[in-house]
Amino acid sequence: MTSERKVKNMRSPEPRPVAVLVDAYTTGNHLPPAFAKLGVDVVHVQSSPELMTSMRLPDLTAYRAVVPYGTPAETAARLVEFAPICVVAGQEPGVPLADELSELLALPGNGTAQSVARRDKYEMIEALRRAGVRCAEQFKSDDAEELVAWAEHRGSYPVVVKPMSSAASDGVAICNGPEEVRKAAEAVLGTVNIFHERNDEVLIQSFLQGEEYMVDFVSYGGERHACGIWQYHKRLKGTHRIYDRDSITPPDSGPGPAIIAYMHEALDALGIQYGPTHAEVIVTPEGPTLVEVGARLSGGLLPAFHDICLGGNQADVTALAYARPQEFLDRYAGGTYRKLTHATWILAATDLDGVVEAIDADVVAEIESLPTVHTFVPKLAPGKRIRPTVDLYTATFAVHLCDASAEAVERDYARIQELKDRVYRLRDDAGAAA
Repeated sequence: MTSERKVKNMRSPEPRPVAVLVDAYTTGNHLPPAFAKLGVDVVHVQSSPELMTSMRLPDLTAYRAVVPYGTPAETAARLVEFAPICVVAGQEPGVPLADELSELLALPGNGTAQSVARRDKYEMIEALRRAGVRCAEQFKSDDAEELVAWAEHRGSYPVVVKPMSSAASDGVAICNGPEEVRKAAEAVLGTVNIFHERNDEVLIQSFLQGEEYMVDFVSYGGERHACGIWQYHKRLKGTHRIYDRDSITPPDSGPGPAIIAYMHEALDALGIQYGPTHAEVIVTPEGPTLVEVGARLSGGLLPAFHDICLGGNQADVTALAYARPQEFLDRYAGGTYRKLTHATWILAATDLDGVVEAIDADVVAEIESLPTVHTFVPKLAPGKRIRPTVDLYTATFAVHLCDASAEAVERDYARIQELKDRVYRLRDDAGAAA
């Protein structure tokens, strides 16, 4: 063997590319395996001094490194050694820092010019208004009486009262009169949301009448792929619209094409040219209208389930866009998901109030044995408090169903509704199982 060949054989392998994930809570946990499949390592950055325990935490064992909390400039300096290919927000609170880090590191990203509009719900809708994109009427204030005055002057109910920044319908109320507006505003002002942010102002908006959909995209350089549209099925409980289940909307019929066309306009208005987005849209008599959008993965993402139902999933497409941009552009840009089967995602609501003594294994086994059930996910453990459902965070469990037969899915959905309040056994007043 020549000395030249020996030197070649002694060379270390090329270092693996690195993606930086900011605040990869909840479904952000699907990004490390998605990048790993493409040979990309991940580094985690958090936007807060301490981890936010109000959300499912990142699995930090999946990362090559965890960068300590610091200023954006300090964090960017620490990241230089990894020569990252991208910075991606793993959850809502990481969006502004991901924007800033990608800008500081001169990486593909959405930049900081419109970061506020991608997190602040008031600024989000105003950005659409400035761009001439259909949107709700709105007003914000730190005074409940000013919000009441706006609603009364407008003279049309219902109206929607909600925090300036939140997720999963946290703090959202549909109000049919001034007293309900006042009560909803006072319930939000001064509280802290799930992202550990103080609610110093409250947003009030016109009520958008129509069916509601969640819409997921991935963008790269302004080229986009529609990953899924799911129709929400909700019911009104007091001032809250409670999630029941979601079902797939075909991309090429019904409201699908109009929703996709509208979302291109909305994302352009918000300066979102890169990365995943999860939006909520209501199809009003005037057409699709944005409720809100997050520059991150869908909170309902379950990759294996979405692969079966839609032919792909948002985490894998996001990783591909950043790791192999040309392949994303060739395979996905301008395209849409496919509806491959009938499917629904149930979020179990309850009126129960108490402390969980145990999970009933027999009831869970019956649910999991239903022919169309793909995944059952309990949200409570023994010792935890169960409360009447008012939003996604107070749903008691999730179930994903899919089948070639719509009737089979409906049959199993109905049985789960019969069983849902038997999943958890509650303590009685004496502390015994009830």
